[in-house]
Amino acid sequence: MNHGSQTAALASTEPFRAVGHGKNGRIGLALIHGFTGNPASLRPLAEGLAARGFTIDLPRLPGHGTHVRDMMRTRYADYRAEVLATVDRLAPATDHVIVIGLSMGGTLALDVAASGDRPVIAGVVAINPQVLDRKGIAVKLAPLIERIVPLAPPSLAGLCKDDIAKPGVSELAYDWVPTRAGNSFLRELPRIRARLPELTCPVLVAHSRVDHSVPPENSQAVLELIKGGLATELVLERSFHVATLDYDRELLEQRIAEFAERVAAQKSAAAESAALRSES
Repeated sequence: MNHGSQTAALASTEPFRAVGHGKNGRIGLALIHGFTGNPASLRPLAEGLAARGFTIDLPRLPGHGTHVRDMMRTRYADYRAEVLATVDRLAPATDHVIVIGLSMGGTLALDVAASGDRPVIAGVVAINPQVLDRKGIAVKLAPLIERIVPLAPPSLAGLCKDDIAKPGVSELAYDWVPTRAGNSFLRELPRIRARLPELTCPVLVAHSRVDHSVPPENSQAVLELIKGGLATELVLERSFHVATLDYDRELLEQRIAEFAERVAAQKSAAAESAALRSES
């Protein structure tokens, strides 16, 4: 879509990138934020992983992190295209790319990995992803609502702003939900669910025990839909929806680092084995 001019981003919501170093330098991590959110929700996690040597790319999805009127002109296809562009930026400088996403970012990560369009994707970390259809009268009336109400409060969409157990912490998300953009995301969920059994890379599904925005049943559905023992579960006992800014952030960083290192080592070993077989 042609989005025209866009409002300048706040300094705290800008994208973040870091060049890797050491043994993890050739592992690229793409970190994708959620719907109406921005890179601020993932910045501490990204900085912690960068300190461990990973190559980091944390983009700001189109229309996010500036003014909600910018997001009104965007759709799910725009967000998905930015995730693919992020993978493409990481690929030349790394051997393996892991896509890490929070909320809708986790859904996007699963979506692009399941499509098979980017074979460089070696693994996915989905944190409280949305994959099940939303419930409630507002969802049933969504086609009508988007025609007459361009913006709605998060509560109407079943979302809880700053769903964080730790007091005094904000993800700096928008106060309003653009209805057309939101519905464009919800319409993709059946397609994404149908593709999940086709995933061929390892997936770490991290979900909060208590989540007021995306019910944990969504993560359970992901775990059930992914076949071949590729999915691993991590339960976050102390955090709400925005776990990346909550009490379990350090746990997430540790487990994501271990997951990325393990997946990269397995992929490298498989590639070496295949090379040896081709030579013999």
